[in-house]
Amino acid sequence: MTRLQRRTFLIGGLASAGATILSASSASAALYPFTLGVASGEPSADGFVLWTRLAPSPLNADGLGGMSSANVAVEWQVSTDRYFTTLAASGTFTATQSWGHSVHVELTGLLPGREYWYRFRAMGHISPVGRARTAPAVGTSPSLTMLFASCSHYEAGYFTAYRRMAEENPDLILHLGDYIYEGGAGSTGVRTHQPSTEISNLASYRVRHALYKRDPDLQAAHAAAPWLVVWDDHEVENNYAGLIRNDTSPAGDFTARRAAAYKAYYEHMPLRAAQAPSGANLQLYRRLRWGSLATFHMLDTRQYRDDQACGDGTKLCPAADDPARTLTGATQESWLLNGMSQKLGTWDILGQQVFFAQRLAAADGSKSMDSWDGYTANRGRIQNGWDAQGNRSTVVLTGDVHRSWASNLMQNYGTQNRIIGTELVTTSITSGGDGNATDNGLSNLNPHVKFYKNLRGYVRTVTTPTQMTVDFRALDRVTVRDYPVKTIKSYVIQAGNPGLQTP
Repeated sequence: MTRLQRRTFLIGGLASAGATILSASSASAALYPFTLGVASGEPSADGFVLWTRLAPSPLNADGLGGMSSANVAVEWQVSTDRYFTTLAASGTFTATQSWGHSVHVELTGLLPGREYWYRFRAMGHISPVGRARTAPAVGTSPSLTMLFASCSHYEAGYFTAYRRMAEENPDLILHLGDYIYEGGAGSTGVRTHQPSTEISNLASYRVRHALYKRDPDLQAAHAAAPWLVVWDDHEVENNYAGLIRNDTSPAGDFTARRAAAYKAYYEHMPLRAAQAPSGANLQLYRRLRWGSLATFHMLDTRQYRDDQACGDGTKLCPAADDPARTLTGATQESWLLNGMSQKLGTWDILGQQVFFAQRLAAADGSKSMDSWDGYTANRGRIQNGWDAQGNRSTVVLTGDVHRSWASNLMQNYGTQNRIIGTELVTTSITSGGDGNATDNGLSNLNPHVKFYKNLRGYVRTVTTPTQMTVDFRALDRVTVRDYPVKTIKSYVIQAGNPGLQTP
């Protein structure tokens, strides 16, 4: 990994000189390199990550984005105002071909709990302006407006939900996986995948990420607020488990395929150098503090899991209850429970991918083997662990299933004896198409599941030291551009009193 190169300046005498550093060069004939937009992420109390990738021809089949092998100096600025009259920091990052000419700048030394604006200059061109913010200082607990989303299939619809998210001007956005889809081009979608075949090497993963990143609605959401991201399966291959592939097509070395996918993911996300891949591995689980209000525990439920039991699918499978089976891996499980035991904030928020609560599909006990129902002992250890530690404000955030759900998490699902947490499941951005507002997936087999809706959208939460308000936000159609968003259900979760309440 190339070392990050940055210079940080105090506000003062150097600011006025720095303010002219990004003036456009009329002499430059280079193609515009910022076709994929800008992003920030990983906010801390004194900084965040800035991201862009130089790609004047982002869909070139070689995955190099129209760039040569030469290193490129990319200048960056961070300002306390959107007009860049007062700079907080500036510097230069060297973008290299080995990392797809991606840029990851890690800033420190900024003030806690405030907005900043940023931009880049390279090859004689200026990037769009993005809005970032630092996390609050430890010891403070200002209100947090956060949006979370998942599952954005390019062919299934337009990314209007991302545009609506940008318009909400949130403090933070979480993406819980399936940011891209790996499949080849279909024949019935509103848009078409490039490359046209299923992606399996570094060049094709880069092109697919670039295709999605070119979308103006997605760019708007990235530019509006810092993001925290985790992947699910489609960033590599549907329903893969660890180094076990889902099927044999396309043929090839799956370890090499996963390594390529992880590298391309890192190159296109505002992640820290600590998340840079090493071969076929990338440590994505990590923890972020939002002052003393909330701790985000971002989980990886793909890289370390055992293969799905009984051949995957939804079925009755006693092997799912094997105590040795794991979704998180032992190391991540221990890391999570240790972090929750520290009680660093009022709220413990788990950002993860697959359905967490028990969800029976039939009276015979059939359940989804790809979800936590396929790894019940692992789920039980985590739930019992936070319960025993007295974590009474635990909220699990979930994606994957292309529906909106809300559930109470029970100490024992069979007896429905005691609520110990809450799960909020966001629907997809587009996956599944327009949806069906009359679809009712609730069942008396799962009395702890309180809400279900089959429409596209996202979830908005506003969190304070005393409560979390929850709004499920939805669009009636995604196969037509620019539909409005509406709130279809709201809940309140009280700090120290887990479970869903109607406001």
